[in-house]
Amino acid sequence: MTSRILIADDHEDNRELICFLLRDALYDVHEARDGHECLQMVREQQPDLIMIDISMPKLDGWEVLRELRANNDTSSIPCVAVTAHADSDRQRALEVGFNAYLSKPFRGETLLEIVRDLLAKDTVKSNAAAGATNEQ
Repeated sequence: MTSRILIADDHEDNRELICFLLRDALYDVHEARDGHECLQMVREQQPDLIMIDISMPKLDGWEVLRELRANNDTSSIPCVAVTAHADSDRQRALEVGFNAYLSKPFRGETLLEIVRDLLAKDTVKSNAAAGATNEQ
């Protein structure tokens, strides 16, 4: 089964680049233009991973993550902070619950490595939980 990835970024060029790279790697990719649309799409599509631009109008990436982590249905979805702020927000992003941090501009290989790593960890965690449930 192909992993479903949601990209939330208010800049069309950024979304298009990330979507191209991920679709080329055969992921099922969906796009949100702002934080509100991202949260709505998460409820509708239940993505396996979300890439969130930190600086978006209306509802920024910090608030999107806060809402995702506060909801039991979405709290465990791996989330990647994507930002042009270089490394200035890296520590904060990881402390508040982002699973990874990607600064713009980035290399396509770096993006794909982060995605593969997080999806592999999520699969291992899901399999372990299923095993624990089956043993009970």
